[in-house]
Amino acid sequence: MARRYELVYIVSPDATDEQVSDLHNQVEAIVQRMGGAFEKTENWGRRRLAYEIGRHKEGTYVLEVINGTGEIMKEIDRRLKVTDLVIRHLAVRVDEEQQVVERSRTRRSETSRRRRVARGLPPDRQPGEGQRGESEEERDDRFEGLPEMER
Repeated sequence: MARRYELVYIVSPDATDEQVSDLHNQVEAIVQRMGGAFEKTENWGRRRLAYEIGRHKEGTYVLEVINGTGEIMKEIDRRLKVTDLVIRHLAVRVDEEQQVVERSRTRRSETSRRRRVARGLPPDRQPGEGQRGESEEERDDRFEGLPEMER
């Protein structure tokens, strides 16, 4: 069963762009060899680390979104641990969170529709229904009463 993972790794600031792309190609080769697929890759570039890791104060961040099995992620994890270029890496399964959000949204929608029908209303909101005067975007009074400096 294919799952969706986000892999973020931080490459040493000493690494060249060519070494970073070679590392990406190695990860891509593992994913393809084991039957997975890349959804997207983002190179966030060189950034300052929140705290010093070893002797490094900055690194190149790379995000990979991968569809595949846990076996693919185990192999990638094993490879990234032995690579001297990678300072830190983290793989997180994100499809499970999306399923929870989707179930909550569906449950909330069904409850709302049932309540509306019980009150004699159509199950779905009609255009213009539920708006009191101006919309939330038009009314931005969160900063009223603050001194000019804090705005």
